[in-house]
Amino acid sequence: MPTPELVVDIACETGEGPLWHPDEELLYWVDIPRGRLYRYDPSTDDHELVYEDTEERIGGFTIQTDGTLLLFQEAGAVRRLDQQTGDVDAVTDPDPDRFHERFNDVIADPEGRVFAGVMPDTDRDLPGHLYRLNTDGSFDLVREECVLPNGMGFSPDQSGFYFTDTGEVDPDCPGYIYRYDYDRATGDISNPKTVVDASGIEGLPDGMTVDSEGHLWSAFWDGHKLIRFAPDGTREETVAFDPRKVSSLTFAGEDYDTAYVTTACVETRDVEGEGAGSLYRVDLGVTGRGEFRSAVEV
Repeated sequence: MPTPELVVDIACETGEGPLWHPDEELLYWVDIPRGRLYRYDPSTDDHELVYEDTEERIGGFTIQTDGTLLLFQEAGAVRRLDQQTGDVDAVTDPDPDRFHERFNDVIADPEGRVFAGVMPDTDRDLPGHLYRLNTDGSFDLVREECVLPNGMGFSPDQSGFYFTDTGEVDPDCPGYIYRYDYDRATGDISNPKTVVDASGIEGLPDGMTVDSEGHLWSAFWDGHKLIRFAPDGTREETVAFDPRKVSSLTFAGEDYDTAYVTTACVETRDVEGEGAGSLYRVDLGVTGRGEFRSAVEV
């Protein structure tokens, strides 16, 4: 069984959304509640705080075609960050009547659109939603209701789109991963089918990625683990972690042969486990693929 290696020992409250930036050969990730963006350089084994928004949380981000970053924040606000200069430009303005709370996981599609979940964070009586941000800056609602929108990915042939609804710690709402038919030309998703039903699995499915063989890797919040699932949902492999809240992962490096995994420390490490909130590296014995880039007009 692979052994995770702790590479950045910081207690992020909710470390999330890791992405490999191939132009810079750096790994970026966020601490959502603190509005912080970090990056790690494997060649020097150093990390730094790149950006901090003390007013708004950062739910997720994508890499634009020009190498800058799109930050998905509060109430529908999307901002472009030039991580080299620190300059920030508005892409979409906040619209709290439409987007009641913050963005969560996001992912760019092959045409540069971005699928973005909006989660009910402070008011859990509200439903979650899944939107698509088009390249012209307009939003389309593509899933009207879910419990907690989370990790997403695409099948290698780009015919399928995976979407995680994390659910809650409740026997009636254990968390699911769905597969949709995906139309690259239009960005439409349709015909959802349940691939993973997390009933009976400790923890809840959170962030995810798809490896080069088309298998799914899902991080389990409150589950101390990553799980690899076959495309049909068969559980194949489990990688254990000390931190309780394993939140997301991505493949990185020139050959995408190394996985980086984020974790969370919502309470204290006495409760959440040794190393909670830190960034980990692990050899999963399989390669991944580079994520698609957003191409949203600014």
